[in-house]
Amino acid sequence: MIAEKYAAEIEIILAKYPPDQKRSAVMALLYLAQRDGGYVTKGDMVEISEILGITPTEVASIVGFYTLYHDQPEGVIRIQVCNDLPCALRGADEFLEKLCENLGIQVGETTPDGLVTIEAVMCLAACDKAPMFQVQSADGLSYYEDQTVSSALEVVETLRKQDAS
Repeated sequence: MIAEKYAAEIEIILAKYPPDQKRSAVMALLYLAQRDGGYVTKGDMVEISEILGITPTEVASIVGFYTLYHDQPEGVIRIQVCNDLPCALRGADEFLEKLCENLGIQVGETTPDGLVTIEAVMCLAACDKAPMFQVQSADGLSYYEDQTVSSALEVVETLRKQDAS
């Protein structure tokens, strides 16, 4: 499916790598697969593995490792809160709990309107700016540092309004 839909883009991506290093294009192909539906299906992973000459397990391990790839449908707006040790020491766990409480969901869940998913992730490289989170949406990736629950809820409302328009 992605091979047909994105044939021209795949050709351009693969041309950037030596023929014996096609596997290096895996992240770019995952991005293509995720672009439309917001997540990478098992079928997409198999197809990417065939294009690159690697196993579906290798592709799936990359999807599982990186927070920017998803293997299940989720909200249009994904809020990923860093809760590793340095961020936890700066209040990330309480921040995450209160944010979820205010949205009426648990970590890993999506709001009933299908717009917002909250995830806990490890290391977003801003330990000194915690609590912090990144947002994945149709507009790309944005970082929000030194957050309070109130400021995070303002961000969510702004994103909801943008999505509605």
